[in-house]
Amino acid sequence: MPHQISPPTAPAMIVKSSSPSDVPPTQEEVSSLMNTAFTAQTSQQSLDASYAVSTVLINSVGFRGLRIYGILDEIKKAAADKKDGARRESAMNLLGALFERLPPAQPISEICFLVQAGGILAPALDALADKGTVVRESAQYALDALFTNLSPEAMVVALLPALSRYLGKRTGKWQGTVGAYALIARMADKAKIGTGSKEEESLKDLLRESMGKKLAGIIPIVDAGMHDLKSEVSKQALKTMNSLTTLLSNDDVAPRIPLLIKTMENPSTETLQKAIHALSQTTFVAIVTSPVLALLTPLLERSLNTPTTSQEVLRQTVVVVENLTKLVHDPVEARTFLPKLKPGVQGVKDRASLPEVRELATRALNVIKKAMGDDDGNLASGQIAPTTPADVLQFLDKTVDVRRDLAGFPGDDE
Repeated sequence: MPHQISPPTAPAMIVKSSSPSDVPPTQEEVSSLMNTAFTAQTSQQSLDASYAVSTVLINSVGFRGLRIYGILDEIKKAAADKKDGARRESAMNLLGALFERLPPAQPISEICFLVQAGGILAPALDALADKGTVVRESAQYALDALFTNLSPEAMVVALLPALSRYLGKRTGKWQGTVGAYALIARMADKAKIGTGSKEEESLKDLLRESMGKKLAGIIPIVDAGMHDLKSEVSKQALKTMNSLTTLLSNDDVAPRIPLLIKTMENPSTETLQKAIHALSQTTFVAIVTSPVLALLTPLLERSLNTPTTSQEVLRQTVVVVENLTKLVHDPVEARTFLPKLKPGVQGVKDRASLPEVRELATRALNVIKKAMGDDDGNLASGQIAPTTPADVLQFLDKTVDVRRDLAGFPGDDE
């Protein structure tokens, strides 16, 4: 492998142009720069050529060039070249340079990297398992550059779904899985309340609130990793789960978090009973929001639906459900989580052997219906119809049709 020097991780100067060039580069010019990156004799030369590609795009067609010149497709091919380690390293250098420079200059490029055509994140994560050290280092450089330069909004609506898809396939190398879990943990850690400037803390608030609303989908994925047979994966998943729990701003639940995580890590009847008992002894006074419901709902659901759960544990469970639900003030959040608990509580009401347990379940069921706005049995009563992805797409299509005459670069119509 000719590359001898690993790419530096220090941030490079972002090159911007006040106005794009009227004459976009030719395919031959871009291909020549790409070829220089792929055939460079050292890592630094490869990285310099990669920065040159980024500069040419920013000063001309911008993010559009990623598609019209086939840059991302070429990077994917090079990253999958099993015979040429230098090309695989150069692919990661190109990704790193693009991740480092395009998002700050043109935030819309985040969509090209993470959403369009399946995104380009998976090859970078896969490269963490490469046999070549320089390839692994370049892949980590690319992932670090992406993470550093993404906006909070892009992290939640683009990076997080991309990581979830990657982890959901369960077909990649364990090193990539560890890398994906680590990125989720970094997102949660970045959202921690700190002592930064007003603007920095405002961005943290945005990230923390947005991630909190996504925990219902994230926690099961991380929970699965906690039971992976590969110790490196399970250890990182456990660290990630601990990071995710920092998104919970609830003083009532906070003291119970270590016990709850232990219950998830070692899911047995005994640990579940201890967790339910601890929650039943908790006095809930703070408003309950999505992050808290995302953490507690799976445990409560498991307790309600396990046939061997004792009457005493069922009693404690329906008490916890009632107490929690009383403090869910947002009907949207209630309708997201409580339908998962409602059948179990209904089952306790119908089949519990002790009258006291049936009575407590009836009370909990009434509170659930009230929180969901379902007092009359019709969930649609008084409910504002949520905006669907189809509604958003229809609006965007109309807007694009109106603005289509403003398109002035190749690729704008795609």
